[in-house]
Amino acid sequence: MSIQDILKILTDSGIEANEANVEVKILLEHFANYGVKDIVMGNKLTSEKLELVKEKALLRAKTRQPIQHITGFADFMGEKFIVNPSVLIPRDETEILVRHAIDIINKNNFKTALDVGTGSGCIACMIAKYTDCQIIGLDISTDALNTALDNASRLNLFNKAIFRKSDIFSNVKSGETFDIIVSNPPYIPPSEKAKIQIEVKFDPEQALFTKDEKGLEFYEKITGEAPKILNKGGYLMFELGMGQSDDVKSLMLQSGLKEIEIIKDLAGIDRVISGKYL
Repeated sequence: MSIQDILKILTDSGIEANEANVEVKILLEHFANYGVKDIVMGNKLTSEKLELVKEKALLRAKTRQPIQHITGFADFMGEKFIVNPSVLIPRDETEILVRHAIDIINKNNFKTALDVGTGSGCIACMIAKYTDCQIIGLDISTDALNTALDNASRLNLFNKAIFRKSDIFSNVKSGETFDIIVSNPPYIPPSEKAKIQIEVKFDPEQALFTKDEKGLEFYEKITGEAPKILNKGGYLMFELGMGQSDDVKSLMLQSGLKEIEIIKDLAGIDRVISGKYL
């Protein structure tokens, strides 16, 4: 058994070669504490460690369970976040939302933020880490909130990232207002369920799918209520699903938001939208 044999287990299961290479490195680092430096120095793996990595590769190949669920961690903006089937695995596209939010917060010296549908807490935690904001993360799932708390604890953000059970804004307290509201809401229509990647099916359905066929359910709910708890000069920001930017822009304009900005991802897809409450 060699590293190449483990790589072949993944590629034979239909995982693309470049992705399989990355995943083998992740498995080696996580389960065998064996990294690039070890490869360069010619350090050998014990047969026991190779066997353990092989076992995890076979699990990945057989079930197509995401590599992040197998290791229990996902990389996001240079940090490792605990993930499990109760939370959405953080994705690169969400970094665009977070980095833009951080820029707006620091430029305006904002102090209060709200993350709607916080999941693993990755958005809230990175905003708390890189700004002077205190941020509240809301989620309807108790399991997700427990995961978010664990992640905030790992990053020593107890007093800066706070988490609360809430169905959208149902548990926002009377008189609470915020300088910025961010959200990566569910935006996949039910008709797309059959088309998504096998790995995505391991994410919680309530974090992925809407009930309406345009995927706008949560944009409508959040945008309709957000101005009531946004401070003047505050911002509302979303991650977008493909082809949704025009509809979400219309919703934001209808709710009185101005200065709408849309940011594309590296593939040229409209990925983030922000609006200002004047």
